[in-house]
Order: sequence, then structure tokens, then C-alpha cells
Amino acid sequence: MSASSPSVPVSGTGVVPGIAYAPVVWIRPRPELPKGGEAVPEEHREAEYERFQSAAETVAQRLENRSEQAEGPAAEVLKATAGMVRDRGWQKAVRKNVRGGHSAEYSVVTATDKFVNMFEAAGGVMAERTMDLKDIRDRVVAELRGEPEPGLPQVSKEAVLFADDLSPADTAALDTTHIIGLVTELGGPTSHTAIIARQLNLPCIVAAGVALRNISAGEVVLVDGALGTVTVDADPEEARQMVAESRSRAEAIARWVGPATTRDGHRVQLLANVQDGNAARIAASSQAEGIGLFRTELCFLNATEEPSVEEQAEVYSKVLAAYPESKVVVRSLDAGSDKPIAYANMSEEENPALGVRGLRIARDNEALLTRQLDAIALASQKLGRGEQAPTWVMAPMLATAREAKWFAGLCQERGLTAGAMIEVPAAALMADKIMPYLDFVSIGTNDLTQYTMAADRMSPQLAYLTDPWQPAVLRLIKHTCLEGKRTGTPVGVCGEAAADPLLACVLTGLGVDSLSAASTAVAGVGAQLAEVDLETCQKAAEAALDSSGAQEAREAVRAILLG
Repeated sequence: MSASSPSVPVSGTGVVPGIAYAPVVWIRPRPELPKGGEAVPEEHREAEYERFQSAAETVAQRLENRSEQAEGPAAEVLKATAGMVRDRGWQKAVRKNVRGGHSAEYSVVTATDKFVNMFEAAGGVMAERTMDLKDIRDRVVAELRGEPEPGLPQVSKEAVLFADDLSPADTAALDTTHIIGLVTELGGPTSHTAIIARQLNLPCIVAAGVALRNISAGEVVLVDGALGTVTVDADPEEARQMVAESRSRAEAIARWVGPATTRDGHRVQLLANVQDGNAARIAASSQAEGIGLFRTELCFLNATEEPSVEEQAEVYSKVLAAYPESKVVVRSLDAGSDKPIAYANMSEEENPALGVRGLRIARDNEALLTRQLDAIALASQKLGRGEQAPTWVMAPMLATAREAKWFAGLCQERGLTAGAMIEVPAAALMADKIMPYLDFVSIGTNDLTQYTMAADRMSPQLAYLTDPWQPAVLRLIKHTCLEGKRTGTPVGVCGEAAADPLLACVLTGLGVDSLSAASTAVAGVGAQLAEVDLETCQKAAEAALDSSGAQEAREAVRAILLG
């Protein structure tokens, strides 16, 4: 890295607001990977594979031990990474390579390359998991060589961590007593790094680009997680004042108890996004009033056969039971694209993000959807949920009024409240035709942004486009809200945009009725809304709509809301 520092701030995508001011530490380098080597004699190959097994188990056990010290999503990520190290398919591929005469180190590399290529071809979240694969590869190779474990450095005082990107395991194991900010060269707003940084409430910037490498370890930087900027030559006194204000705000967030209203009493319902019963129980201990997005497909990613109605109902009951007297919004199976599910019987597609995913799967397999709706209804009935605790169900990837009418009919036959995700731009533009069939809609800003901007949301090179602050996306949200008011249809937002306190004010100003995000983000959103009145939110929304780009929208809104 160059000893010289940039004279202007490095800009990326801010994903967790907050200010950090401290010296830089860079993540420990990954091991240099072998490119071949002498063949292992046949009589030594079994011992070579045993050497790999020992190293892999050491790495897996180390990750498991860390998971026991973590909580919530961080613990789940560490356990999942340990599971990947023990994955039979991966270990079988390593064994095949060792039996072919390769060293354990080179066999690990070639086996991993095979799976990386498969995941990259699948695209979406599967492509994002290549980071996990490369991470376990590097850990096992380092263990085989007796080298220090790659990843997080040991720090004894406050520091800002810089990295090209962070593996989920590294992000989950962050020591937040010393690491007070996080900046990555790659990544995106919906990456594991961003999601766990939100859970830890750690000021975080992703997709800062190669300019980040011009900042050397030890240099003191000012990180603004709201603006997405990293400044090297900040005035120390001003920087410390900004840190003090940021900490004061964090204390205000810690004191906030809800329910959420603006300063002049305008009510906004704050809900939680969950993926299983454990996450729902964690959400129930937060200020979240209910569940605005239950991602059912994440319960069944590893299922090879469709669970029975009774088996599904048991899974759904665990989520519904966490909020026995509150609204729970269940999303029907959002399989396909980046979340392939074996029992959905989907064929390979050239462009799966634009293919048969979400509700579209049921077009040729309606029984798959009706059995899931039967299971949701059964779970709701067993728990005795009534009008005070409605079970809402929404369809992902709905695009037409005909689809809305069909899905709503299936829900109504089972006593379920019918809704849809607004994530296809066509659904936003045709809201006037779609909403009359539905009881509610929820805007999925992650996919709505991806499709509006024609940019893969998992691409770090396109993170500047897949930013929910894009005025084009906000204009679609405004149109949806206007039609919601006209038709009396509640409009929520359940994408990552709902976790951004300033953007939450903009969404409120646009007319959104409810916001659903990670439960750890709820208090920050609620505290910010409490500081402003509805008129100010509306002014901020107009300023964002009138901006020429995402960064300009952020700056305009920040000036209005924060002065």
C-alpha cells in the first residue's frame, strides 16, 4: 500500500450510520495458494488425506467455539461456516484430488474452485457464498501449513478495520470493544458484512473501491457510515466532536422504547424481518411490534423433498408463536434465482434472476403453493390467531393484476389476509390495477432497486446503482404509496432500506405505513422518527425525489433532517 493518503474522502456505500475515528488496521492477508507441486506417492496418499481431515476439523471446531461465544445471526453464520468445512461434497472432492496424487493443500484449492464456479454460475446469493468457500479454503490451507489463521487481526485498542471484503465468519467474530468501524473495498448493501454490521450497530461502509488501498495501516481515519465517506486528514477536534454527537445519538437510541411516531404523533408501524423461530423470538424481545417479513424459503434451502403440510405448519408455528397477539406477514416460497430449492423442481436458466422464481414457480405447480398456504392456515388455526393477531401472506415477484386476483383467491379460501411484494417495477407502475384484489402490499426495496436499475444487487462493481436511495426507485415507491392511499391499501417496506434511519424518514414522507427490518435496526429507526415531524419527512422525501442520484439524495436529506 502507498504511504501517501488521498486528500479527498474515499467514498463507498454507507450501510450502517455512525461516526468512527481511529487508526486503520487491515485484515490479515490470505495465504498464497499453491498452483501445483510434486505428485504424492500412492503409499502416502491416505495419510495425506488424513492430514487434510485433521486440519479441516481443527478449523471447523475453532469456528464452532466462536459460535458459542456469539449470539443471534452471528452465531448462526459461524455455525453454518463450520458446517461448510465439514460438507461431505466438498470433502469428497478433496479426497478425489488427493487420491489423484495431489497434495492436501492443492487438493483443497482445486476442490474449492469447482464449487466456486458452480456457485458463480448460479448467481445471486449463491454467488455471494463463494466468499464463504474461499474463506474456508484459506483457513484450511493455512492450518495445513502451520501458518497463522487469515482474517481478523489482534487489536488491543480502538481501530477501524479495512478489508478487501470480509467473510461471514470474520464479520460474525468481530471484537466490537476494539473494532469501532468497518470499511470494505468490495461488498454491497445486502451482503453478509452489511447485515451483521447492522446487527452489531457498527459504522460500516462497503464498496469503497480500490482507492481504499491508498490508506495505510496506522493512519487515523474518520468514517461516516451515513454518508459513506472515509477521510484521512480530518481535523482532530471536529472529528472528536462528531464522534461525541454520534455516541449521544446511540444513547438516545438505547433509551427509545416505542411505539414509533413522528414528533407530531404520526404513527408508523415498525416490524421485524425473520427467517425462523429463533429469529422471531429474538425480535419479540426487541421493540419490533410484529413480523413484517417471514422468509419461509430459508427454512427449506437444504430440503431435498417437499415437507408435508404438517411439517411446514410446525415450522411456521414457531414464528407465529413469537407474536401471539400481533401481525405476522408470511412470504410464500421465494425460491429460484439466488435461492434454489431442490423440491421446487426448477430447471437451469440462462438468467435466473429474471426467470421462474417466487410466485412464478406456482404457475406450473399450483399444488406447491396451495400446500404451503394450507400449512400457514393450519399453523394459524392451531395457535388460535384471530383478528387481533392476523396472519398475512404475501406473494413474491407478483407482476400482473391477473396474478394478484389468482393469489388473493387462494388466500381468501383459507381465511388468510392476501398481499403481494412490490419488487417488480411493473407491479409498482400497475398498482392501480393490482391493489383492488389485495389487502396490503409490501415493497421489497432490494429487488425493486435491482430491477429498476438493471444491476445485479450482488455485484460490488454496481453497488453505486443498487442503492435504495436512487431517486428512480423512490419515485416508484411514491407512485405505489399514492395508489395505496387512493385504494385504501396499506403499503409497507420490508427491504434493507427500512433499516436506514434517514431513509426511513423519507419513506414515511412518501406515505409508507409500516417499515420492516432486522430487529436490531428498529430502535435506530424509531428514535430518528421521534425527532422529526411528518411535514419534515415530506420535505425530505421531496428533496430526495428531486435529486439527480443516490449520493445527492442522501446529502439533501441529511441537510434537512440533521441540519
